Amino acid sequence: MNAADKPAAAPAGMHPDEWQARVQLAACYRVFDMLGWVEMIYNHITVRLPDSVTGGQKHFLINPFGLHYSEVTPDNLVKVDLQGNKLQDTRWSVNPAGFTVHAAIHEGVPEAHCVMHTHTTAGVAVACTQGGMAQNNFYSAQLGGLVAYHDFEGITIHADEGPRLLASMDGKPLVILRNHGLLAWAPTLPLAFVRLWTLQRACEIQVAQAALGPAIPIPEAVVRKTSADALQWDVRLGAGQDVFDAMVRRLPRPVL
Repeated sequence: MNAADKPAAAPAGMHPDEWQARVQLAACYRVFDMLGWVEMIYNHITVRLPDSVTGGQKHFLINPFGLHYSEVTPDNLVKVDLQGNKLQDTRWSVNPAGFTVHAAIHEGVPEAHCVMHTHTTAGVAVACTQGGMAQNNFYSAQLGGLVAYHDFEGITIHADEGPRLLASMDGKPLVILRNHGLLAWAPTLPLAFVRLWTLQRACEIQVAQAALGPAIPIPEAVVRKTSADALQWDVRLGAGQDVFDAMVRRLPRPVL
């Protein structure tokens, strides 16, 4: 069974909405693994649990520190609060470097239900360039006005960086963490996924194109039109749900 289907019944004592969130998030970790968006046991995708589960408290799910993305399951995801306290009995810990950034965004951006962070080669390469994402290809043109930049401050284990990160983001749903990697957030996991996928593709094309000489720039008016016409952002069309479900169906083994 996969997350594109109706999830199996929740374990005894667990709210069905929490179980559904666990199944979807575990599937997303597997999709990242399938795409090669992995960094051994590092990096994170987090999901805030709905109020139906938490009663309005901000609790979220994160991968167990020490497991590869391919090993993440609905059962071993770790539930924590914004202070990093584990809210379940588990032997797994949480990586403080991942928790710090994700907690700041979940706390500071009410719409940030899901936060994703990667260190892909293309993403880090573009993050290391002075100009950042170049506005010269089909994918970058869909991201007009959606990408923010945050300067590198070292390993993200210090909580005082959180307010500076939020200020750098200025409400934008995609962030190029300079010298570091890519980050996306959204009200839903599928929307965060298609946003990050589009930014990743823009970076891949930019890196490949750089060896060919000067690129053809895209006029700002065309960027605005392309971004407005990007159907995958449209909530009326699922906002990435169909894309995410299709990727889940391609997983080599079931999530449950």
